[in-house]
Parts: sequence; C-alpha cells; structure tokens
Amino acid sequence: MKTPVASAPTSRRRFVQTTAAAGLGFHFIPAYLTSARAADNPKLPPSRRIHLGCIGIGGRAGSVIPGLTAGGIASPVAFSDVDFNTAKSVDKNLKAFPDAKRFQDFREMFDKMGKEIDAVSVVTPDHTHFTAAISAMALGKHVYVEKPLTHTFEEAEILMRAEKKFKVVTQMGNQGHTSAGAEQFKRMLAAGILDDIVKIDAWKSPSLWFMNAAERALVKGYPAEEPKPDSLNWDLWCGPQEVKPYSKMYHPFNWRGFHLYGGGMFGDWGAHIIDFAHHHLKLGLPTRITPLALADANRISYPLSSDIRFEFPARGEKRPAVELHWKAGGDTKIQIAEKFGDPSQDGPILIPNPGSTGSLLHRKQGDYLVQRGSHDRHSLVYPRVKMIEFKDAMALRPPKHNHFESFIHACMGEGSTESPFSVSGLLTQVLNLGTIAEYLNVDLRFDPTAKRFIGNDEANARLAGPPPRAEWADCYKAA
Repeated sequence: MKTPVASAPTSRRRFVQTTAAAGLGFHFIPAYLTSARAADNPKLPPSRRIHLGCIGIGGRAGSVIPGLTAGGIASPVAFSDVDFNTAKSVDKNLKAFPDAKRFQDFREMFDKMGKEIDAVSVVTPDHTHFTAAISAMALGKHVYVEKPLTHTFEEAEILMRAEKKFKVVTQMGNQGHTSAGAEQFKRMLAAGILDDIVKIDAWKSPSLWFMNAAERALVKGYPAEEPKPDSLNWDLWCGPQEVKPYSKMYHPFNWRGFHLYGGGMFGDWGAHIIDFAHHHLKLGLPTRITPLALADANRISYPLSSDIRFEFPARGEKRPAVELHWKAGGDTKIQIAEKFGDPSQDGPILIPNPGSTGSLLHRKQGDYLVQRGSHDRHSLVYPRVKMIEFKDAMALRPPKHNHFESFIHACMGEGSTESPFSVSGLLTQVLNLGTIAEYLNVDLRFDPTAKRFIGNDEANARLAGPPPRAEWADCYKAA
C-alpha cells in the first residue's frame, strides 16, 4: 500500500496563507479549465471532467465516493484520511482508485495538489466536517459534505455565508432530498395536500450503542485510554476539538454517541426524517425547544432515549405554527388514530402501522394524515381513500439525476443541487439546537432573528461550542 504523505508544519503554514488569500476574494480558475488537465483521460475533454479530492475514505465514504464517480465524469486524484487501515470498507475505495495519491492531512493534500482538484467530498466524523469544508471552499473547490453538515450551530452559519462568498457548488449528503420521494413531496405541496400542517410526530427506533442500556452501562464517563492503532493520526482525528485519550469507542465509528464529537441520533437520522417537512414547509428555526424526557441525560454521551418538543412560528397563509415532536430510543411505538384507518372486507377498521422510523404530519382540519418515512421513501396519506383522491400528486416520478449525480453535474455548470448549504445549513441548525437541548436538559427559548437563546448564557455558549484548538482557529474566520 502507498504510504500517506506525512504532515509538515511548513506546508501547513503555506496552506493557511493560501486560504487567507482566498478569503480576500482572489479569483480561482477551476482545475478542469487549466492546460495541465488536457492530457488526462482522452475520452473526455478537459471541460467535461471533475477531479475529486476525497477527505475520509472508509465507512460511509464506501458509498459516497462510488456514488460521485458512477457517471464517469468524476474521478478521485487524491485521498486524505487519518487512518488508511482501520476504518470499515476503506479497502473498497483504495482498490477501486489505486492511482489516487494519499495524505493523512487534508491540508497537505490541498497544499500539494490543490491546483488539480475541482471538487471535494467530506466524509469524516461530525466534528471535522466544518474545517475540511471551509478549507476547500476558501480554495474555490465545490464541496459535498456528509450529514449533519456541521457539529455546531455557528459552524453551519459560517458555511452558509461561505457558500455566498465563494460561489461554489455545495451539497449535504442527505441523499433522499434528491429522489422520487422528494419530487412527490413537492407535488403534494403544490396540490395543497400539505396545507395547514400544525403538528409533526417524528421518531427513530434505537440503533446505536448509547441507546442500548447494556452497552451503555459499559461506558462510564469518557472511555479509558487504549493502545492506539499505529496507522491512526489521533491528533488529526480530533481536529478542532479537545484531544481525549484514544479509545476504540471513538474510532472508527462510535464517536457519534459523544457530545464532544457527534450529533447523537437526532444529528444522525434527523437529517433524513424531518428534511422534507423542514425545507418544503419552510419551518426555519424554532422559538422553543423543550426536553420532555431524556433518559440518563448527561454531558458526555447522548441520552438513552429522547423526547423533545420543538415549536416553530407561523410562516404565512396556510403555514400555521407547528409543533414538532421528536422521539428516539426507548418506546418509540407510534399509534395512528382509528379515524385514519380503512374498513376491511369483514368490517373492522384496518389501522396502518407507521413502522419504526419516520414522521406523521397532522393537519389543523384533522381530515387526513400524511406519513413520511426517511431517506428517499415516498409519502402516504391516510385514510387511503384520500390517497386515491390525490393520486396524480402522489405518483412517483424520479428526478433526472440522483443526489450524487446532481452535485457532479452542478459542478459542471449543469443545473443545481437540492440540498445546498443554504438549505441543509438551516436544517442542520435545527439539529444542533436539538443536541444542545439534549446536553443541557432544560427548556430553551430561542430568537430566530437574533439567532440567540433568550436568557440562557450557557446555551448561547453551546451555539459555537468550545473554542477550537489554536491550529484550527483560522478556519473559523474564513467567512
């Protein structure tokens, strides 16, 4: 296996200088328009190719990178990962793209290969999404970032500003946002089916270690230090956050359960469950977040189970105030009222089973109920006789391009993305507010205009999170 290029302080300084220049508004020529690309891949002209720099190669990247390259337009020229050995599925991309140069530090990748890279994928733990994304954007690179977009509210705010400032193509990896299910939801909205929604029940069954009482009992406080894999650069893995002693409870996957590094279940699945409703109903930011019940709440790991209520203000005609009720873990069984069932042939009412994951959208009139699952799932209307009435709007018609393809084509100047940071950043901020409520376990009032909590300094401090470590501080000044 190729040895990743080692980090060097002088190269990091050059990288900071380069990104600082970008922040001053220097114009960048995309790599695919430079003469250096003309000899590459004679099957396509330089103007029809996208060279990728991929930050994070294993885990979820085992699907993201093949998705971005499936159409034959994009191909990786550089890989960056803090550990090329331990992460799940890392060999999949290394074997598929053996010629991609390897780096442990993405700043080294940009320093040495920035001129050859057009677009960047960021598939790393939540707490390092921001530093990788803003660094790429400041160099004029288009960016695809896994969900949740950022680890903190303020990081999302900066990335939304950066999208406008650097004028690059962006996409967050909530892939269902570009799908037949998403297109159906838009038509339902246009047909008035989603008018007057006043309540949304959203839920997710337990599926991560911190939502299993037996597994959770094995971790008291922060995990004890364990021998670190030789292949892992632990300092880089920690990025802007505090460096705790290494434990396999953090890397390569279970980091999601810790406030310091992840977003818990709401940060993970909320992006797939409430995304359609949040964007298309224009919910914006809530005015109140109330933890109704958090089992084993603490400030190290996320709760065993969560029950949180969000209150969103009215947004104009047919958009009344909405109460969003999020439940995760524990007893997440959701019941549908009998009046939304359908009669069976022998008489009893058949009540739909909403399943272990999804959302129910309630109208003020109470005449029917809309069920939305997660990811790319299509929506249903109960009772089903209403769905038949709305059959034209309910039809499933896939978009021209999927979520990955739409990003690559947008990088080529063809169309736009469905979940750019202007859309996904606001959704992520709602997720961030939910994780703050899980951390503090207090009733919170929020001013969506000022983007500040009302009368709670500790909560306001959590909007930005702990100050970043010194070597990453410049990233927070880029936009």
